[in-house]
Amino acid sequence: MGCQDEQLVKTICDLYEKISKLESLKPSEDVNILFKQLVSTCIPPNPSIDVTKMSDTVQEIRLNLIKICGEAEGRLEHHFSSILTSFQDNPLNHLNIFPYYNNYLKLGKLEFDLLTQNLNGFVPKNVAFIGSGPLPLTSIVLASLHLKDTIFHNFDIDPSAKSLASLLVSSDPDISQRMFFHTVDIMDVTESLKSFDVVFLAALVGMKKEEKVRVIEHLQKHMDPGAVLMLRSAHGPRAFLYPIVEPCDLQGFEVLSIYHPTDDVINSVVISKKLPIVSTGNLVGGPSCLLQPCNCSKIHAIMSKKKNTMMIEEFGAREEQLS
Repeated sequence: MGCQDEQLVKTICDLYEKISKLESLKPSEDVNILFKQLVSTCIPPNPSIDVTKMSDTVQEIRLNLIKICGEAEGRLEHHFSSILTSFQDNPLNHLNIFPYYNNYLKLGKLEFDLLTQNLNGFVPKNVAFIGSGPLPLTSIVLASLHLKDTIFHNFDIDPSAKSLASLLVSSDPDISQRMFFHTVDIMDVTESLKSFDVVFLAALVGMKKEEKVRVIEHLQKHMDPGAVLMLRSAHGPRAFLYPIVEPCDLQGFEVLSIYHPTDDVINSVVISKKLPIVSTGNLVGGPSCLLQPCNCSKIHAIMSKKKNTMMIEEFGAREEQLS
């Protein structure tokens, strides 16, 4: 790493030390200031930062920081969902009080555009979102602005997330009829996964690499062939905030594209499609027969005309091998 990169990593580690000493991660002035500093430090694009090649000490700090960010994000969403549900009229009319609402609008538009591009205009009828939380903004943004006839099923392991999220949409005559919430560990959901055209996996479901891979393997086993799996990842210093998903983590899926935004949308987006089971005579090949490569065949820079925002798009080369 160069001197500037080393200084950037040191700044992030110093912020981690301050954040880890906070008495509580509930929204407060001190919490808000430190996390704003952390995000503003990590968000400038810097592809020369590769967190996977850093020292064990920095790797441990990164993993702890991701856990802390996950807890803080959950508390922030719980806080604002509670505020929103206190409104007498439709709470969805006041979503802009959430400080990162505009980011979700941009992310929702990006993910919708990716779906449209890769599904050739097919509009999904049933969508699942795993790890929807108490403030399911992705589902709400997609349902209200982009997928206006689609049914959304939201899964979260926390019962309080379901209670708040259900109350949040209950006053909306349209969304309340198309959005459903389930308190369950997604690893216990099997057959019903086959009914979804698209499955979204939240960034903080599976914070450790092995946990994320186990969830992906479970989805691969039970999703319908041809169904789309949308995942959130991170690139460069943003990987101090969220876990990284690599093409080689997606065994049994064809990676269609990976987008690394360089604006204030933090998450990269990975879109993939479950490969069909390969049959050879009387033998049927399962997931172990489908090896997804880790290389990407092309990298393109795309300039968004509306936002003047540069993004990197990687198209994964599909290779299949039969064992």
